Amino acid sequence: MSTLLPDQSDAARERLEAQFAHRVVTRLNAHLPDLHQDVSERLRVAREQSLVRARQAKILKAEVSSTQVLGLGRGQLALGWGSPKWLSWGTAIPLFALVVGLASIQIQASTASVSAAAEIDAALLADSLPPKAYTDPGFVEYLKSIHD
Repeated sequence: MSTLLPDQSDAARERLEAQFAHRVVTRLNAHLPDLHQDVSERLRVAREQSLVRARQAKILKAEVSSTQVLGLGRGQLALGWGSPKWLSWGTAIPLFALVVGLASIQIQASTASVSAAAEIDAALLADSLPPKAYTDPGFVEYLKSIHD
C-alpha cells in the first residue's frame, strides 16, 4: 500500500480513498450473514446516512470551486470583478458621507442651542426686572398667581 504524499493530486487521493473503501466494504460484507438483524439494520441506516453526507459534501465542494475568489492583497477580496480602486472608493464615499452628516448635525445643534440662549439673554436684558428676581422662589409663585 502506498502512502499519500502532500504533493499528490486530488485524483490520486480520491483513487486511494476509493480503494480503501472497497476493501472495507468487502470485509464487512464477508461477515454480514453472521450479524444479528438489528445490527445489520443499524449498519444499513448508517450506510445510507454516510452516502447522503458524501453527496452533500460533493455538492458543497462543487459550489465552492465554482465561485471565483481573487485575493487582492492588503486584506481586500473581490468576487471575480472590480479593482482595488473601486473597492477603496466604495468604502471611502459612504464614510465621507457619514462624517459630513455628523458634522452638519453637530453644527445645527450648536447653532440652535446658541440661538435659544441668545433669545433668553435678550429677554432678560430687555426686561425691567433684575436677573436675581427670576431665581427668587417668591417671584415664581407671583408669576403663577398672575397667570391663574
